[in-house]
Amino acid sequence: MSGQSITDRIAAAQHSMTGSAISKAVCKASTHEVSGPKKKHLDYLIHCTNEMNVSVPQLADTLFERTANSSWVVVFKALITTHHLMMYGNERLIQYLASRNTLFNLNNFLDKGALQGYDMSTFIRRYSRYLNEKAMSYRLVAVDFTKMKRGIDGVMRTMSIEKLIKTLPIIQNQLDALLDFQANPNELTNGVINSAFMLLFKDSIRLFAAYNEGVINLLEKYFDMKKGQCKDALDIYKKFLYRMTKLSEFLKVAEQVGIDQGDIPDLSQAPSSLLEALEQHLASLEGKKTKELTADTRASTLSSAVSSLSNTGMSFSRMDEKERQQALEEEQARLQALKVQPTVPSHNQAPPMALHHPGHPHPGHPGGKLLANDLDSSLANLVGSEYFTDIHYMQWSQPGEKKLTGGHNWQSKTMTSTTAWTPAPMAPAPMSFPMTTPQVPMYGMVPPQMGQMGGVQLMAPQPMMYNQPVLRPTNPFAPMPGAQMQFM
Repeated sequence: MSGQSITDRIAAAQHSMTGSAISKAVCKASTHEVSGPKKKHLDYLIHCTNEMNVSVPQLADTLFERTANSSWVVVFKALITTHHLMMYGNERLIQYLASRNTLFNLNNFLDKGALQGYDMSTFIRRYSRYLNEKAMSYRLVAVDFTKMKRGIDGVMRTMSIEKLIKTLPIIQNQLDALLDFQANPNELTNGVINSAFMLLFKDSIRLFAAYNEGVINLLEKYFDMKKGQCKDALDIYKKFLYRMTKLSEFLKVAEQVGIDQGDIPDLSQAPSSLLEALEQHLASLEGKKTKELTADTRASTLSSAVSSLSNTGMSFSRMDEKERQQALEEEQARLQALKVQPTVPSHNQAPPMALHHPGHPHPGHPGGKLLANDLDSSLANLVGSEYFTDIHYMQWSQPGEKKLTGGHNWQSKTMTSTTAWTPAPMAPAPMSFPMTTPQVPMYGMVPPQMGQMGGVQLMAPQPMMYNQPVLRPTNPFAPMPGAQMQFM
């Protein structure tokens, strides 16, 4: 299956007619085409999340509606679009998703009628569970672990012991849901699942970086904790070691499917002696007989472990730096494109239509001729031109046009009711075109000087005599009832 289906085109046309640009973009991003959502549609939706006049609930509901589709391609791409917006869109989107009671209910999703439907449906169910867990994590701690500040003065490194013991299990649950995606290299066979895997890869790096810094903070404070806190901290550290092993397997898959080796961090585990030191300290607090390490040995072991985990944290930052550099380069390219916008017409392109502006002829179009070869482009060129802004002075002009008003100083003259005017039949005479139609004088007015009209000599008007006053006719050339026409 490839290309947009008829259903996709009809849906996009319906959204165009209703004026819903957001729904149209969501539809375009989640078509039946077996490829990842296109960047231009994702960028537009990201822009929408940053606009305060855009309804985030409406955007989220539109994404949920697409996941109700029966096609695994549409559902998978709708989930990918949602994940992309959670990562790069405005934070108010994930805030709204976290506030909902239910998100994606796809635990029973199965597409039986499409190629790869069974296999891809399995990954859709796993992927939706991760997105639900990601939103739940934000709901519990009001922060996205993949976006929090990192470093020595970061959130996890400066967190108190009490908050640290409560927060690290939440990170563990989210990381478990991510690693449960469990895709092998031979299962990443199309652009849709590859797009989802790439987003999961980026989340895994940033999520484990926060996890790693929290564990470093935990270890630094471990020997000053109370017995109950030490027990919880030791359990957290053991789970951390297990998840580090699972993450290394996940990263091996990423390496096999072609992700840049420079983006894959180096996982350096702490020495095994650290775990022994932690267990011995807890046993001593519980009153068990055990071999107690000296203070110097314990400090040396802890320092070595923290150094190893810190080096791992530093390798996690490479991907973030690369993304920042790519974003900077894209922004510079956009700015450069705005600086250069010359419009060079091709040799076979018709020149734009021109309106004749008195005293200001259009450059390159003498005489203000109307060029109707390409009306659409001509009208487009008119908009915003200096001639269009002064339209009350414009007039259509044709070569050889004669003015019939007698000039700027011509004034109409009124006549009394006793004045009569009788036109005589005139023989048809040849006329030279172009010429405008002369105005017909109304009753009671003297017509303009009509000795010359378009270069043609006309007969002088003859008087018409009336025996009695009559009503003003609608047609001055029609015979009047009760009137006698006399030719002089």
